Amino acid sequence: MNDVTTPTAAYRVLARKYRPSTFADLIGQDAMVRTISNGFETGRIPQAWILTGVRGVGKTTTARILARALNYELPDGSITAPTVHMPVLGVHCQAIMESRHLDVIEMDAASHNGVEDVRAINEAIRYAPVSARYKVYILDEVHMLSGAAFNALLKTLEEPPAHAKFVFATTEIRKVPITVLSRCQRFDLRRVDAALLVAHLQNIAAKEAITADAEALALIARAAEGSVRDALSLFDQAIAHAAGPVRAEDVRQMLGLADRTKIIDLFEALMRADFPRALAEVRDQYDAGADPAMVLGDLAEFTHFVTRVKIVPALADDVSLTETERTRGRAFAAKLSMRVLARTWQMLLKGIEEVAAAGRPLAAAAMVLVRIAYAADLPTPDEVVRSLGEGARGNGGAALPPGQPAPRADMPARAETPRAEIPRGSTRSALAAAPAELPAHGPVARSEEASVPVRALQSFEDLVALAADKRDLAIKSALERDVRLVRFEDGRLEIGLEGSAPKTLTGELSKKLAEWTGRRWMVIVSAEPGMPSLYTQTQTRKAELKNDMRGDPLVQAVLTRFPGAEIVDVRTPAGAPAAADELPDEASVETGRADDEL
Repeated sequence: MNDVTTPTAAYRVLARKYRPSTFADLIGQDAMVRTISNGFETGRIPQAWILTGVRGVGKTTTARILARALNYELPDGSITAPTVHMPVLGVHCQAIMESRHLDVIEMDAASHNGVEDVRAINEAIRYAPVSARYKVYILDEVHMLSGAAFNALLKTLEEPPAHAKFVFATTEIRKVPITVLSRCQRFDLRRVDAALLVAHLQNIAAKEAITADAEALALIARAAEGSVRDALSLFDQAIAHAAGPVRAEDVRQMLGLADRTKIIDLFEALMRADFPRALAEVRDQYDAGADPAMVLGDLAEFTHFVTRVKIVPALADDVSLTETERTRGRAFAAKLSMRVLARTWQMLLKGIEEVAAAGRPLAAAAMVLVRIAYAADLPTPDEVVRSLGEGARGNGGAALPPGQPAPRADMPARAETPRAEIPRGSTRSALAAAPAELPAHGPVARSEEASVPVRALQSFEDLVALAADKRDLAIKSALERDVRLVRFEDGRLEIGLEGSAPKTLTGELSKKLAEWTGRRWMVIVSAEPGMPSLYTQTQTRKAELKNDMRGDPLVQAVLTRFPGAEIVDVRTPAGAPAAADELPDEASVETGRADDEL
């Protein structure tokens, strides 16, 4: 006779077994619990709630707890009103939590999203509950309802019968019409903090008699990204994967993560510009099963952690972090500058995208690490300035002249000195280019305070300055860019025109000059080429200044220390001579890097 084996009870996954059944069981949602509790105690119970948040934070569970609280009733009849205090199971509690109560109707709006489904609710809601205090409608993923279905729901939602309540849940709150949101009390369920998740997992491990490393639970909590359900599902998977005590190595292997200590070692190698060690580390992690994109992601996460610790050192006390992360994170935060950390973060973000799109992820990741290590090996701007200031002359460097102020250290590859004021009547470009050498103003009789009109102009530059004083920007711009001076006399202006000049420019000039000076002016368009326009002169002068500054020893030292840098602007200090052969020792030289990553 064959033995008959008694079937064992079906296994319940941890996410279902430890699903909260009261408000006290909810973790990380204190604000929502306090609001609902105060509303129940004061009798301020709305007709509808809408719960929103990422997957796994407890939206559907909270909806069931709400339904249970609304209908909580003990067999002896001692509780006659909704309450958040539910120490024992009531008459309706078990059926509500198991989704089988006749008066608590759960509907998946993703599969029942038509107007006919909502009309069925509108018809059934008129009837009183069978046994409970309230008839509660729970609509999950409510954003999936069609527009017509939302419209059919509006009237009932605004004025439901006294015995009916609605609880909506959604992960896409922006897709819910504002007309629906305005009729509901909204709660945004927050992602659960990693420290709370670790404590929750430790509590469950104790109840299940499972041995689990604190580091393993921290890895699970980080991977869950604030979702309690994800954390419990991953813990369930880790228990099955380990087939015994849950170790950090088991979790890393299960999730395809790199060893956290090795990530920190890789970070240190990059900051030391240790190319061989960095490439060997990433290769070892790849061979161990780590995804190159995840390795860079972990590097970016650790960079972010070190940056935060540099700003707020107390953040290193987070219990979800390993002791190695806390100790070495503090050390890196003390040694590395904010500029280096920010640069590393930006390069990693760009590198993660490159690796994700690359056909050979390992090679792409290696190239990203090479770029970061190369950048780490470059001297910082303040180190360059310090070495130059101390008289270092290696690689073409030169000491700063005595008495010259040291360049600012917060600007890459830039020697900062007083800037020049552009003489009146010259062209000011978007790059604040140095002005071309222009004649000084002649004695122009003008006084805006006394309202005395200008009677005489002695130079073309005086004419440009007069247009600026009169705030006629169109004429001023045309004089600078579109006019080539041939001859200038008081009362007579002979010019050549650029191809971009307006056709009405000569007539406008004659009219404006007569208005501004109180006398008639003759404006003649000449066939002679004339002098270059003021704008052209300015651009030419700018190019000459750049060429002159390239020969300066200090500028050469900066360009040598920062490969790929180039001079983008040169400005002379106030009162400095404008001629190229009289270029002053003090000049403001702005440089930029061709490599936008550095």
